[in-house]
Amino acid sequence: MALLRPPNSAGETPKPQIPQYPPLTLVAPEHVARHTPCTLHNSILPPELACRLFHTMLHLSRDWKRNKWWLFDRVVESPHRTSFYIRRDVNEGNDMREAAQYWYNGRQTDAPAQFPEPMEEACRIIERVVNEEMRKRERFPLEWGGYPVKDGEEPVLWRANVAASNCYEGGKESVGFHSDQLTYLGPYPTIASLSLGVNRIFRLREVIPTDEKEKRSARTFNVPLRHNSLIIMHASTQEVFKHCVPAQNTIDVFRPPYPPPQDLGDPEELAKLSEASNARINITFRFYRPDFRAQTTPRCRCDVPCILRPDMKNRYEDLPPSNSRDNNTEGASSSSSAKGAGRRSMVAKYWWTCYAGAQNDGQGCGFWKVMDVTAEGRGPFVGDIASMYTPSSK
Repeated sequence: MALLRPPNSAGETPKPQIPQYPPLTLVAPEHVARHTPCTLHNSILPPELACRLFHTMLHLSRDWKRNKWWLFDRVVESPHRTSFYIRRDVNEGNDMREAAQYWYNGRQTDAPAQFPEPMEEACRIIERVVNEEMRKRERFPLEWGGYPVKDGEEPVLWRANVAASNCYEGGKESVGFHSDQLTYLGPYPTIASLSLGVNRIFRLREVIPTDEKEKRSARTFNVPLRHNSLIIMHASTQEVFKHCVPAQNTIDVFRPPYPPPQDLGDPEELAKLSEASNARINITFRFYRPDFRAQTTPRCRCDVPCILRPDMKNRYEDLPPSNSRDNNTEGASSSSSAKGAGRRSMVAKYWWTCYAGAQNDGQGCGFWKVMDVTAEGRGPFVGDIASMYTPSSK
């Protein structure tokens, strides 16, 4: 039997077992803030407005599309419907048309629709909450520095100018683990995600840095999102975590507490909207930065606009706060749970990569390059970029 034993197996030191932790459900807002770079707000909108917005978006969702893209030489389709909206006072030129194409994985689109009136009402409330939360947090050097303001005025740190809306009908419709593309958002974005309708699970999982994979494992966090709840994915969420909406075997139906607006259709349509629903409407309000507008997006060798992704697997340890002149990298963590213990919680590199593979019969050119914010003329930023590390110098 000794002949069947692998060489030197008796003298080998077994690798230490990495602890595997079960998923942790985070129900209370304080638990969400403790374990993730997110904040949870329940009952964010006045109840009547939340219900009116749900009815309006559910009515519009009949015309929404399912995203399609190439994967392993075949076309795949998302298991939920989606649409893209721009704010009413936003320029409707090529920038937003191209932004809509990004949302639909490169497919040609018509001019994006404008925010319906209930969405605009909700957005004004959500903007105020997001700005209040951002002022409480340590900010990253590469976050948007904001527009100049008059003396004595508080700066508006975040203003939603677009929204991506999703409809999940039934428990089987879902979206897999992903981080949001940063092409127009820029590094360290803040995204406000509003949930309406049935309760669904929002799931987060950290991407473990390459040099820590043999030391620790990623833990999954489940956040149940109720009707009229808002989860704010603060700066570093897209750099450190991936998120998803998993399929569920059972869900409770949502019974709208208010009737639908009369202008949404005829009596038959209104009767359908008044019925109990198995749908979740999700609206993610986003700030598309002016320094990452479409004209500034690099193009690959396929002559297709690139997408911007963070280097999530090669992160750096936390640094002093972003207002310190001693900073020597392009980020610092604002997640209290990620700080300390030598955790690598900061992304220092971002890549412009070819996106043609998602739309060009799955055939891309393999183009990529490191984003250099100085050479590309990005900003203004929160931090002093001129005195900081730039990826091209590493």
